[in-house]
Amino acid sequence: MSSPRKFSHVVLQTNRRNEMRDWYCTVLGAEVLHENRFICFVSYDDEHHRVAFIDPGPLAEKAPSEGKTARAGGEVGLHHMAFTYSGLDDLAENYLRLKNLGIAPHRCVNHGITTSMYYYDPDRNQVELLVDNFEIALEGQQYMRGRKDTDKNPVGIDFNPDELVDRIRDGLKTRELVDINA
Repeated sequence: MSSPRKFSHVVLQTNRRNEMRDWYCTVLGAEVLHENRFICFVSYDDEHHRVAFIDPGPLAEKAPSEGKTARAGGEVGLHHMAFTYSGLDDLAENYLRLKNLGIAPHRCVNHGITTSMYYYDPDRNQVELLVDNFEIALEGQQYMRGRKDTDKNPVGIDFNPDELVDRIRDGLKTRELVDINA
């Protein structure tokens, strides 16, 4: 069986196409490659498009289930999409850039295998910006296969992004973030 070799793209239906386009271009450092009144394609690398926004006409807004507070994952549909940075310095630099623009993560989690910052886009889809904590993909797969501590830290450990930036400036190495139970 053949497997895909990379993440290609995500397409989002939205009532806020222009706002979504601008947010993703800002957050990902992307550019518009093609746009018309129904769809917009953006990319941050050599791919013909990584994110597209469709405006098919009026759509229902995401809403929490009756009696529940609004939170990511509280409804069916997209939970999140993830974009990987090449290293901790790049992740920290992007965090600081976005913070200066008033865009803050709603949650930051060290998952052991990744160090991740989760943001809401204008339609309240979650966008994970991350760095892999393993230099070699096979090591990450071995970590996931051997992980038996899921009761202690099922998702990982929340962290303060400003404290992470300080630790990175003090010489933190990505590999040090692997053991979330230490």
